Amino acid sequence: MTALLRPLLFLFLATAALAADPMRVMSFNVRYAHAQDGADAWPKRTELFFATIAAFGPDLIGFQEVVAVQHDAIAARLPGYGLSGVARDDGKRKGEWSCIGYRKSRYTLVAEGNFWLSETPEVVGSKSWDAALTRICSWVRLRETASGKEFVYANTHFDHVGKIARAEASRVISERVSVIAAGVPALLTGDLNINEDNPAYSVFVKPTVPGAIRWIDAFREVHPQRGPDEVSFHAFKGGTKGSRIDFIFHTDHWIATEAAIDRTSKDGHYPSDHYPVTAVVRMK
Repeated sequence: MTALLRPLLFLFLATAALAADPMRVMSFNVRYAHAQDGADAWPKRTELFFATIAAFGPDLIGFQEVVAVQHDAIAARLPGYGLSGVARDDGKRKGEWSCIGYRKSRYTLVAEGNFWLSETPEVVGSKSWDAALTRICSWVRLRETASGKEFVYANTHFDHVGKIARAEASRVISERVSVIAAGVPALLTGDLNINEDNPAYSVFVKPTVPGAIRWIDAFREVHPQRGPDEVSFHAFKGGTKGSRIDFIFHTDHWIATEAAIDRTSKDGHYPSDHYPVTAVVRMK
């Protein structure tokens, strides 16, 4: 090999290694700050909340139930992350965000958007079916600096009451993200307020609509055998018994190598009433 080619080969191999680096993904329902939670109120758990995020070190993080004071705290305390998303009630700052954080040192924002989980997804603040509350899905298209590859990441929070609304939300997301992410890999995180037995889950993992994305549940990929100790909502009580309602999905462009339910606590208190869920995915 000539002296001229050696540095070129080294650059190629170094770039390939960077591109192959796994991505650390977290989904975290923060429990909205206005709730009257006593000893578990937002000001009393803020430090543990941010320490939990720092301990995992996500490249990508999907938040749910974020209200303005929490959005501003996240922006201030996590300056290394870009934030994308809008509040669901007015498309600005009223109501809850399902916002996305991405590590700015690793990704560049290419595009971003929001749509509502309703019969009129482009109408700000719209609500349909039997939903109790307005619901939103936020998304970004990111470019990885090292590889130049692009992908789409969407984050959402399903209604806690409406059975029809949850099934329809799965359909709306499936249809719209399939178009937004056409031709590129995609990730989806969220508090879906359902478990794996719900038909709305099947819409994601076993789509029947031609052209719809088939989503892979990262946790189930890593832990194929379903167990009795997989609860992700615990109402500040802790414990493990139950099923997940918080999920990380990916398209078949990736493979999940790790997945967990983060049960961080301190002195009997938790960073939220949900355990954050995490995954490490690597491009195939």
